[in-house]
Amino acid sequence: MWGSLLAAFSTIFNFYGIFLMIFGVAGGITIGAMPGLSATMGVALLIPITFAMEPAYGLILLGSIYIGAIYGGSISAILIRVPGTPASVATTLDGYPMTINGEADKALKISITSSVTGGVISALALLFISPPLAKIALEFGPSEYFWVALFGLSIIVTLSADNPIKGFISAALGLFVGVIGMDPLVGTSRFTFGNVNLQSGVQVIVLLIGLYSIPQVLETLESGELNKGISVMKRDKLISPKEIFAEIKEIWPTYLRSGILGTLIGIIPGAGANIASYVGYNEGKRWSKHPEKYGTGYSEGIAASEAANNGVTGGSLIPLLTLGVPGNGVTAVLIGGLLIQGLNPGPRLFAQNADIVYSFMGAILIGNFIMLVLGYYGANLFVNVVKIPTAILGPIIIVLSIVGSYAIQNSLFDSGLMLAFGLIGYLMRKLNIDSAPAVLALILGPMAESNVRRALLMGAGNPIVLFKGLINWVLIIMIAGSMGFAFYTFYRDRKAASAEK
Repeated sequence: MWGSLLAAFSTIFNFYGIFLMIFGVAGGITIGAMPGLSATMGVALLIPITFAMEPAYGLILLGSIYIGAIYGGSISAILIRVPGTPASVATTLDGYPMTINGEADKALKISITSSVTGGVISALALLFISPPLAKIALEFGPSEYFWVALFGLSIIVTLSADNPIKGFISAALGLFVGVIGMDPLVGTSRFTFGNVNLQSGVQVIVLLIGLYSIPQVLETLESGELNKGISVMKRDKLISPKEIFAEIKEIWPTYLRSGILGTLIGIIPGAGANIASYVGYNEGKRWSKHPEKYGTGYSEGIAASEAANNGVTGGSLIPLLTLGVPGNGVTAVLIGGLLIQGLNPGPRLFAQNADIVYSFMGAILIGNFIMLVLGYYGANLFVNVVKIPTAILGPIIIVLSIVGSYAIQNSLFDSGLMLAFGLIGYLMRKLNIDSAPAVLALILGPMAESNVRRALLMGAGNPIVLFKGLINWVLIIMIAGSMGFAFYTFYRDRKAASAEK
């Protein structure tokens, strides 16, 4: 191993290797920051560029794009409340309020430092403990995936602690949208109303862009302040490295906890950064000394989400490289990149092409430090977005939203659907209904449905199959704990508010 690792670092640390990492990370950040352009799309678009490259360098470029794009989604989430990728939805909960409070620079720097922490933790896991961790993923069957999805859905209770009924209304919208399209097992059409464009279902990004970008623009137009940027008193105040270090020192357990959680979730095929960000946020709030500050513009909330979703990057590569099983959409695309280079992912990959594999894994680690430099110093540039007059920024957001939703399937129908969701999202904001449960339910609802049905088929219809095995019971206990804690917090706060009156 160590000989291959040293050979890998000689491949990485030369002008060409470093250039590819800088180019890939910068390109990934740009792709991630643009609503509708996901990490999966970024990697897929640039795979053709790697055809003529040596295998190691081609993978270095693709890996750098991957990690950059996952982080990049937080930039637009923080500055304009439009998540660049689904993985950054939870980041809007505290990121945008910090921008409104005049702390955009601080929010961006907390985001990049926590993202890099999660990324480094997952990269180290990828380098040193891939095989044993990958074996855990092999133990997951349909019943385990069902409970994983249900655990994710239980987080809705925490996200909606202030008003559970409105949270469940939002989740019901996401669950309904999730069943539109072809039945995952028998192939019949559901709620398509005879429209062929709905046969493949509703894309998560279409709902995401609609619920977050269009309402933001409409509220801005409604305010009438078209010639002003975001009104923040301390907008021009940049936070110093000393102040950032003090902030990190205070919340460092959140960085580590979310980074480890993200890595473990990334290892599970089918889970991904979308789920990890919510789980990280939920656990951050559960263990926080000040859970009441979450959702008000609290830097720990950003750290909890971003360390988790970036922790997925290395974790999702573990089952890909060791077992040939993709952990998420990006790694499914990366299989194509590996095969094009004549590499067959799986146990024999380490024996036959160890130097290339370790070059790839080393680039994931070093790329995170390059991302730290680009993100930290780029924050001073990114923060100027809040100074752009809304009369200019609003149309830009709408154009990017329409183009981003169209680009998913080259479908104008998706663009129209996105605008329809935008109007629904605007109405939800007027009724003070959070959009986050809807997005989470759309991601996890189909996963829960398909896996519970597969499990019941395997168990000949006997529901006892859902309760067999240690992993199932661990997940059930986690779900009960998550929901119990959320309801306890809700009634405790309600009782305290009544006592004050």
